[in-house]
Amino acid sequence: MEETATCSQNPDKGKSPSNTSRPKSSKVWEYFSFSPERKGFVTCAVCFMELAYHRSTTAMWQHLKRKHPPAEGDSNRPGVWEKKQQSQPEDDTPREEADAVLVDHDYAPPPPPLGPALNDIGSLGEEIQRLRGQIEKVTMRQRFGIHRFAGSDEDIQFFTRFASYDLLMRFWALIEPTLPAMVSVTQAQRDTFTEPSATATRSLKPIDEMFMFLNFLSLGSKRCDLADRYGVQQSAVGRIITTWSNFLYAVLGSVRIWIPAEKIREHLPAEFEDYADTRVVLHCTALRCRVPSSLLLQGEAAHRSYCTLRGLLGVAPHGAVTFVSPLYAGSVSDNRIMRESGILSLLRPGMAIMVDRGFLVGDSVPCKIYKAAFLSGRSQTSACEVMETQAAARLRLLVERLIRRVKEHKFFDTEIPVWLFGNVNQLYAVACLLTNYENDLHYINGEERKHRTELK
Repeated sequence: MEETATCSQNPDKGKSPSNTSRPKSSKVWEYFSFSPERKGFVTCAVCFMELAYHRSTTAMWQHLKRKHPPAEGDSNRPGVWEKKQQSQPEDDTPREEADAVLVDHDYAPPPPPLGPALNDIGSLGEEIQRLRGQIEKVTMRQRFGIHRFAGSDEDIQFFTRFASYDLLMRFWALIEPTLPAMVSVTQAQRDTFTEPSATATRSLKPIDEMFMFLNFLSLGSKRCDLADRYGVQQSAVGRIITTWSNFLYAVLGSVRIWIPAEKIREHLPAEFEDYADTRVVLHCTALRCRVPSSLLLQGEAAHRSYCTLRGLLGVAPHGAVTFVSPLYAGSVSDNRIMRESGILSLLRPGMAIMVDRGFLVGDSVPCKIYKAAFLSGRSQTSACEVMETQAAARLRLLVERLIRRVKEHKFFDTEIPVWLFGNVNQLYAVACLLTNYENDLHYINGEERKHRTELK
């Protein structure tokens, strides 16, 4: 709104204020000047508002006090808002010339000091970093992966069969240097066996891919379940499992697991004192694989929904896996598996093996065999055989416990899907060999403990 100052009638009202030669001594004229367009009006230099001028500065002072109060602590304009009578200048300088020599003034208050503002910015930056850290922790807890369960050895054992997070990290440190040599399924299909580029995109980190693979072996999880847990496509789950089965088969398979006789005796359990010459406990395990729906591809399993594969597994008396054979058809006999697996070339006449009662071994074994005796058509066994059978029966629980450690992977209890049938040998071997790393066992000699596996 236009503010208008009123005053009493003045006989000189008809005269123009600009015609007077009287100098303006009031301090208010530092902020007001006569309007060049409207006679009888003055213009505020701060807000450019026009006020009616009737030869009185009262309206101008009220305007300054009301519209432009002095800033607190403003020391640049002392006494500006006080009406002070100044002495009449000695010379008769016209008003126009006096206005021309007035020094320009500051129209805005000075900015506040920057010190407190900088301190506020620093504290806000620290608060932002703290909140970002909290967001990352919450995101990590929500994302399914190895770091989510890093603080719980019980969860690590459930999802991976490793006894603790520390053992799992030691195993990761063993295989991590060989990761550049990993060939993914996609590279194999495209026949591009080159060094992986640094810009190659992966749906998961390598350590989380390994964690997913261990979940598959230890829990027997379905592909759709793993895809939902890790937030990836089912096709990506299949590629990760296939890639890691081939990779770990090459890495773990390059380590010699057959233990010398002196190391076996060094770590021989007390239960085997009467069988100190036992070198290995042999067991034939079976896997079930789904058969394809096509009758042309089902073969011998046309009347069943699955086929059976068998493999020979050797465990040292102290629990280390020392022999893993390839898989054979379920119709292959134990004796034939013994001959074709290569275990006979490792046995010597001075050692002994221990097998279960149902394990049928022929005369081709060049060493002693410990197992429970059969009646073989006799009415009863001899006293010597009874004593030997009772002694072997006491060890049967120990043998079953050793074999059960390997079969704790639910992979052995599930039916292998058709899409993994081409990698069933690798999966079986890796599941058996991982037992040597899942528990803190003295299963290899000192030189091999220091050995870092490398792909040739």
